[in-house]
Amino acid sequence: MSSVRVRYTTLEIGDMDIHIRTLRDALQFEDINGDAQKLGISSATWPLFGVVWPASQVLARLMLDYHVDGKRVLEVGCGIALASLILNQRLADITATDYHPEAEGFLVHNVKLNHGKKIPFVRTGWADLDDDLGKFDLIIGSDILYEVEHVNLLSAFIKRHARRHCHVIIVDPRRGYHAKFSKKMAGLGYACSKEKINHTNCPGKSVICQVLTFSRQGII
Repeated sequence: MSSVRVRYTTLEIGDMDIHIRTLRDALQFEDINGDAQKLGISSATWPLFGVVWPASQVLARLMLDYHVDGKRVLEVGCGIALASLILNQRLADITATDYHPEAEGFLVHNVKLNHGKKIPFVRTGWADLDDDLGKFDLIIGSDILYEVEHVNLLSAFIKRHARRHCHVIIVDPRRGYHAKFSKKMAGLGYACSKEKINHTNCPGKSVICQVLTFSRQGII
């Protein structure tokens, strides 16, 4: 029997009610078969996929009315995949990815809670070259630039999976690497716009998130 404690929550995202199962908090840990350890995921970082972070709520709200008709969308480092669940309710063509071995199980469960269609999921790292994901029109992610090495890894991953005409939206809670990432994306031919959004969670704590929107018009 699992020793990990979970929490069931209904989040009001705009006019949508999204039902989710998450970890109870960021102190949970269970790696019975050592799957996470084999992937280099420590006990300290293990629970990070399973809680809802402020940046993920900002991204989810952006996806409420973002134009996705006819677009193939990819959420990278999805964690609980709140943005993917929103897009799935909108019947968008959404695929989710994460490196964590437990992310898919939580996604499948949460899709069922919301009576949605199956969301394709691929467990992959940004350095993996054989993930067979293909190309996308829109790539999104939240709070995924928390190590300096992520700048090169994520930009290279996007390069492999972006169609010639592609938009990328990254929501970052100002962890310090978004400027380096923006410069890297500029080198790939992307124009960047920035917007600050102040997110207030239930306990009243305010978090300022930087919304980075990158666009490329197919010149590369």
